[in-house]
Amino acid sequence: MGRPDRNAGLDPEVDHEEIYRNLGLHEFPWDLNQALSFALFRTYAVPSIGRLLFETGEFTTRTQKRYDDTSLLLEAGLVSGLDSADGKVALRRINAMHRMYDISDDDLRYVLATFVVVPQRWLDSYGWRRLTDAERLATVRYYQALGSRMGIKDIPDTYAGFARLMDDYEAAHFDYDEGGRRVADATLDLLVGFCPRPLAPLVRVFSRALMDPPLLRAFCYPEPSPLVRRISTGGLRLRARLVARLPPRRRPKLVRDMRRIRSYPHGFDLADLGTFTTGCPVQRTSDPASPSATGSA
Repeated sequence: MGRPDRNAGLDPEVDHEEIYRNLGLHEFPWDLNQALSFALFRTYAVPSIGRLLFETGEFTTRTQKRYDDTSLLLEAGLVSGLDSADGKVALRRINAMHRMYDISDDDLRYVLATFVVVPQRWLDSYGWRRLTDAERLATVRYYQALGSRMGIKDIPDTYAGFARLMDDYEAAHFDYDEGGRRVADATLDLLVGFCPRPLAPLVRVFSRALMDPPLLRAFCYPEPSPLVRRISTGGLRLRARLVARLPPRRRPKLVRDMRRIRSYPHGFDLADLGTFTTGCPVQRTSDPASPSATGSA
């Protein structure tokens, strides 16, 4: 007997929030958490994004807090609804932080595209099952709704449109930048730090083995051997087969309950998360011809 289909009978045009909530909290909580982390990691390889994130200092000096705040703010809308009280507070914080910097619509649109495309490609390769057409469409509609509330213009309305946007943007903009590399290193150090210390070297190699050649080249990371790639991807596919045999999750798996969220042991207020303007915000003044940047919330 297969697992019950939580999303059976739901309309992706009307029920996209409920469908995506089921995917994120019940069907694929670990996979989507990993994939969204990789999605944000990819954005650092665009110099206008990685350089700005480095210049803010937030992603290299307060990496854990930035990881936690990003995860918690994005989860608020997922759990309660984008137009719920918590969803509105989280979106106000996200938009306020983005307004602190000179950010281009192109970069905002690209980051949004990574949220759609990277997780779906991850699930296609490593998920315990593939998404249905309705779930794929619901994901697109969810991020269209999120993007519109962030004031992003010209958002694609199909998965193919998001995939084309992401792939074309990376082909045109991926390049080495020292600031972007330092943000990537700090983030990778944080993610590796979530595992037991003796496994850290293996996890670091494992993480690089999941990166495609253009991403590795943009960070000047060494190319893993074919054997390492096969072992890494094979391990994830083995995990998927094991997860497929598990009983359905009865309780939602929340990011806020995960041990890797460490900044708020005594709880948090959504309105206090993120960064606040304390001086002159970083602007893109060193290269007026380059697109300006954004990053995670």
